Amino acid sequence: MKPNLQEYCLDLSNYKRLPTREVSVGDVLIGAENPIKVQSMTTTDTMDTQGTIAQSIKMINAGCELVRITAPSIKEAKNLKNIRNGLRKKGYKTPLIADIHFTPNAAEIAARIVEKVRINPGNFADKKKFQILEYSDKDYEDELNRISERFSPLVKICKEYGTAMRIGTNHGSLSDRILSRYGDTPLGMVESAMEFLRICENLNYHEIILSMKASNTQVMVQAYRLLVKKMNAENMNYPLHLGVTEAGDGEDGRIKSAVGIGSLLEDGIGDTIRVSLTEEPEHEIPVAKHLANRYAKIDQNKKSTKKIKLPYDPYFHTRRKTLSVHNIGGENVPRVFSDLSGLKTITPENLAPLGYLYSVEEDKWHISDQAVDYVYIGNNQINFELPGLLMAIQNHSVWVDNSSSFPIFSIDEYNDNISKSKTLNFIHVKEKRLRPELVHILQNDKTVVVILDYDDKYTIMSHRDFIIDIILSGLRTPIIIQKDYANISSSEFQLDSSTDLSSLLIDGLIDGLSLRSDIGQGLSNQTSFGILQASRLRISKTEYISCPSCGRTLFDLQSTTNEIRSVTDHLKGVKIGIMGCIVNGPGEMADADYGYVGTGVGKISLYKGQEVVKRNIPAAEAVNALIRLIKDHGDWVDPV
Repeated sequence: MKPNLQEYCLDLSNYKRLPTREVSVGDVLIGAENPIKVQSMTTTDTMDTQGTIAQSIKMINAGCELVRITAPSIKEAKNLKNIRNGLRKKGYKTPLIADIHFTPNAAEIAARIVEKVRINPGNFADKKKFQILEYSDKDYEDELNRISERFSPLVKICKEYGTAMRIGTNHGSLSDRILSRYGDTPLGMVESAMEFLRICENLNYHEIILSMKASNTQVMVQAYRLLVKKMNAENMNYPLHLGVTEAGDGEDGRIKSAVGIGSLLEDGIGDTIRVSLTEEPEHEIPVAKHLANRYAKIDQNKKSTKKIKLPYDPYFHTRRKTLSVHNIGGENVPRVFSDLSGLKTITPENLAPLGYLYSVEEDKWHISDQAVDYVYIGNNQINFELPGLLMAIQNHSVWVDNSSSFPIFSIDEYNDNISKSKTLNFIHVKEKRLRPELVHILQNDKTVVVILDYDDKYTIMSHRDFIIDIILSGLRTPIIIQKDYANISSSEFQLDSSTDLSSLLIDGLIDGLSLRSDIGQGLSNQTSFGILQASRLRISKTEYISCPSCGRTLFDLQSTTNEIRSVTDHLKGVKIGIMGCIVNGPGEMADADYGYVGTGVGKISLYKGQEVVKRNIPAAEAVNALIRLIKDHGDWVDPV
């Protein structure tokens, strides 16, 4: 009997929130039919009572509905009372969450003070030394009993005081025990949380919220889906908190967060959100609210009666097997398309926002790592030689067969037209059903690539339905998603487009994207490449795995991130982790090639992968030491 691959989502054709039990965090209700809640975390020193109160108020005034504060030791946990009392005296009733790592005693104190505690199973009562351990079944059971003994007192305190709990698994914090049994996998993340959850259930404690965070969006999405499946199997329905860890700052952080969080929200998963940006915490709130508010606006009256089952595994990333048509599909990276059809004439200067800069003095093209692959020019002609590998798409009525231009048709135009490219033909499809005429074309013409273009505001489910029909028809035609955006800000464009493409890319269903907007070709192009990088499908720039900072941070994370970015942002494909403390150290930046980690006041340790190679470097020397490390390992190139 084949497993039901749809167990993470109620309805793949219609938006439906996953039904979860209701959990009270103070006066805030989470899960069930309550609106999605937004939270963030303070970056101040928890012992700075007034500073933490002031920052919390900024966050609350920005719309933060739950405020998380780190409590790395007993003294910080005790000071949460002063912070809470200070906020209450000023009239702020927003629930507080204590963030706990490594110190169960601190958690037990905090649980008597604040409305919620967050614990990380990987480092609450477990070990992480990157050791492969051998466990017999009995040894493993003994370890679980040990963890239960250490964890149960906190559960009992939470139950007594009416305190909620988040069991928050982080990909980079999986214990050696979990890694030894399950590997570095989404399943390992799920089992790490489930072990602690079962202890809570045995003690009849249910005020629990769960999370599965990772900096890798593919891993994050797969872990949440598996968690839902696992809870269903064990008759559990706890609310879920969503977030991408170490997303970074600026455009990168927003796009990456929208890809990960948006993919899950689209399928009705998620009851609270935190967007983790390396910025002031109040800047996270508008981003999170925008993502959450999308789903309050979906027209629930528009219902599809279509019932589908997935013909692919949503718990493991693979790309849909497609034909390689010219340089689209197959093993090729997803392609980026742009649109210059609205111009009366096209000059070399028009290609600058698309990544192609022509130097008159040098009579030479300079091509960026974010240069588009195809440009649609409509009825236009281009009277100069296209640079690099750039190719044009023209309306079939004006197309002339050559090596750098290809025609585009509607389905009916294709059937009526005998003049076609022997290499590559595009068919523009706006219908949401797979017409028999199109099936016939795709079965008989292996030069066709479909550009799927729907006018609806929310299209991810319709796109997925169409692509599933393509798969079930046995077709391997590459598919490009085209999406138009108008009358929105640049920030809204980045968030909406990232969400609209998230699941399609995470699930490997499409072979390219074309984002069209009225905010400029440069931003559209930049966003397209950002989305592909956030989805781990095409690398076009340096990637920064940067924690959002908190009271544990041992240096100015924002200024340091900017400094590192300024000297390394030309290193295409290199991943650099920038972590404020050892808690977010080698584990949380597991995907990084190089790591910059605060290990003491004014002290930095550098990592190559998960191995520390230089310890306790003075902060003033650390950036230059990082550059030398990158050079020593052959990953440095001089900026142009």
